[in-house]
Amino acid sequence: MATLVMIFAFLLSVRMGFWGQLPSNQELSTLHYNRASEVYSADSVLIGKYYLNDQQPIPFEDIPEQVKNALIAIEDERFYEHSGIDYRSLMRVAVKTIAMQDQSSGGGSTLTQQLAKNLYPRKERNNTNLVVDKVKEMIIAKRLENLFTKDEILVHYLNTVSFGGNTFGIESAALKFFNTPTRQLTVEETATLIGMLKATHSYNPRLFPKKSIARRNLVLASMVKNGFLDSIEKDSLLALPLNLDYREFDHDMGLAPYFREEVRKKMRNWCQLENERGANYNLYTSGLKIYTTLDSKMQALAEETMAEHMASLQKRLEQSYGKNAPWLKNKDLIHKMVKRTPAYQKLKKLGWDESRIMDSLKIKKSMNLGDWTGEKTVKASTIDSVQHYMKFLNTGSLSVDPNTGAVKTWIGGIDYRHFKYDHIAHSKRQVGSTFKPIVYTAALEKGLSPCTYFSAEEVAYENLKGWSPSNSGEKDEAYLNYSMEMALSHSVNTVAVKVLEKSGINSVIEQAKKMGIASELPRQPSLALGTGELYVTELSQAYTSYVNDGVAVAPFFIETITNQNDSILAHFTPKKTKNRAFSKETGEIMLEMMKSTIDQGTASRIRTTYNLKNEIAGKTGTTQNNKDAWFVAITPKLVHVSWVGLDNHEIGFKNTSLGQGANAALPLFAIWYQKLNARSKYNRITQARFPKTDSSVLELLDCEPIKRDGFFKRLFKNPNKKRVKKFRTKE
Repeated sequence: MATLVMIFAFLLSVRMGFWGQLPSNQELSTLHYNRASEVYSADSVLIGKYYLNDQQPIPFEDIPEQVKNALIAIEDERFYEHSGIDYRSLMRVAVKTIAMQDQSSGGGSTLTQQLAKNLYPRKERNNTNLVVDKVKEMIIAKRLENLFTKDEILVHYLNTVSFGGNTFGIESAALKFFNTPTRQLTVEETATLIGMLKATHSYNPRLFPKKSIARRNLVLASMVKNGFLDSIEKDSLLALPLNLDYREFDHDMGLAPYFREEVRKKMRNWCQLENERGANYNLYTSGLKIYTTLDSKMQALAEETMAEHMASLQKRLEQSYGKNAPWLKNKDLIHKMVKRTPAYQKLKKLGWDESRIMDSLKIKKSMNLGDWTGEKTVKASTIDSVQHYMKFLNTGSLSVDPNTGAVKTWIGGIDYRHFKYDHIAHSKRQVGSTFKPIVYTAALEKGLSPCTYFSAEEVAYENLKGWSPSNSGEKDEAYLNYSMEMALSHSVNTVAVKVLEKSGINSVIEQAKKMGIASELPRQPSLALGTGELYVTELSQAYTSYVNDGVAVAPFFIETITNQNDSILAHFTPKKTKNRAFSKETGEIMLEMMKSTIDQGTASRIRTTYNLKNEIAGKTGTTQNNKDAWFVAITPKLVHVSWVGLDNHEIGFKNTSLGQGANAALPLFAIWYQKLNARSKYNRITQARFPKTDSSVLELLDCEPIKRDGFFKRLFKNPNKKRVKKFRTKE
């Protein structure tokens, strides 16, 4: 009798909240799920999520009968008969566990009790708290049964149950393991997911496929036993393999991680602004849907291309340096990079001296180091890790629709796991010869004819401390004069500076601003050679004007934001410059000149090596000492910008043949475009044609590309002596 009184007193104390407050009926009746926000591509592919818990609650009508049947069959056969607590099952467990010492007898919890545990997770794991928690869950289960129908309880359970790895709810699990929504799950896929619930790690189909199949088959057998599946269908399903289509919605992994991170930053700002106006949005819990401009298939091909090209280029870079590479031999540079690491900074803050810090950072331990062959666990020190990663070439490439600015592909670096810095969003680098078209555009706008000839002769400018820009290669150009088309298409440095001088530095800078470039540019003649530092996005914006009637359009990537019910919360439109940046005639001339770059100029590999027959214009770029390689491609429907270089600007390519834009950056476009050509779905892009060039423009360009100095001029010119003059600064 005393024991019964003690048990009753204990149960009453739990109910009255002496062991922790229980949720009220009102709280339970207004259950609120944290919903992950979803990111979609323009072609309706779910490419990412932002969440505290990966949870995508779905309504009752989106849950197939087979899912509910499988769950009941394996987890709670008498679900529709009990009122939250299955006393018969509890007695069975008690007898088996206590009397028969059977530790595998299960817990006897109903789905309603498990829902209670999902909603109010246990905090501590000791025997006393376990008993308290069990009683609490029973009380909550009874309240849930009074508040909700059986079907509503099933929906709540399926939306909150953990599938491991911070994945909650059947919808998130279906998307993760089979890349399909719950409503499209097959019976065997359903059985696999429901089978995981007994032990989410042990029965994870990706980690333990054999165990998962055995558990799946047990679920199918339970469905037959409970009349939810006939034995003939079960037998055919038992023979099927898992056929996973696994998608990890990890922020560091998956498609377009750099792009998704930039979307995340924009969305956090948007939420903050909206909340200041009275809204209540949380990017990680409000279940927002973000519809972007990205084309998932084009992005996948771009990433595939990047991996192919950059792996090959990396190998050639390392071979070119050999055993004397700066990441192996340059001790001062290595030490400088080590001092930038968090590990060094942490020890420095603790007051350690330099030698003690360096000794500590030389200690080898197990760590994962990644390269283009994959991740490897090795014994290495922090210093080893620094040397390993400082050698890697990096990249940034962007493609946009030149009419709208809609971003179609975005690659901010080679691997987001190891290189978080986004070269599209944050990196400003010298753009080299890709700036020259802006110089030539300004010249045309000032009235220069495209058939104006400029001497290729090297000049020393005495008012610029003898600065003397030269051309790449060993061609003897002392007696040669190039038309503007020839000079631009072959990226002749000496002529570019002379065109800038003729146009005026201020005019060129003003032209750049009209084309959407906001960064401050150097008011120096070297501007003609691309010493200005620009973002990739600025360069792409400037080039859109050449195929958008002279109007520059800024890249944008979020089109629409909706709530979980697809009600539109915000819609974004392209940002274009108010006025034309140049005349129609200038635009047509420049496009023809950049077509020549592709057909017979510095980017002719597009035609010869990659055999692309498409309509393409463009410009290569290589900066001083081979630090940065660039290529900009213009097609009727796309502008594509690619950059390749090392994050550490103290290291460049070993030689120009490897590091010039045509070799290092151009293939990122060319190989990608080959892949687009092979897919008919992109014919509207790849087979598009530029508007027909006006005949008057073709006449303006109808001149010999090169003129040689006349006899008398050659007679009185010493090709071995630089001409010396002052650079004209007045406009």
